[in-house]
Amino acid sequence: MGISTSDVIPLSHARANFSELAEEVKAGAEKIITKNGESYIALVDAQRLDYYHQLEHEHIHLLLIDAASKGLADVAAGRVKDARSVIQAIKRRRSA
Repeated sequence: MGISTSDVIPLSHARANFSELAEEVKAGAEKIITKNGESYIALVDAQRLDYYHQLEHEHIHLLLIDAASKGLADVAAGRVKDARSVIQAIKRRRSA
């Protein structure tokens, strides 16, 4: 669902009509509340917010799985370095 111009509400209007806006949001709308003409906050249903957070966590997990997979592929291909020697090289560069 996209945001339309009717979903962009000044803060003063949101204050005055909060109950009505809450009902619209509960029915599936999302509202952008503006302050001084710029986007300030979003008003979304709590269940939808939980869903967004779940998607964000799943995305992070997929990124971690991808990174681990690439690391394992590097190990299998022999593209590895000894951690101690790498740390020593970094320390030498920093002290120089």
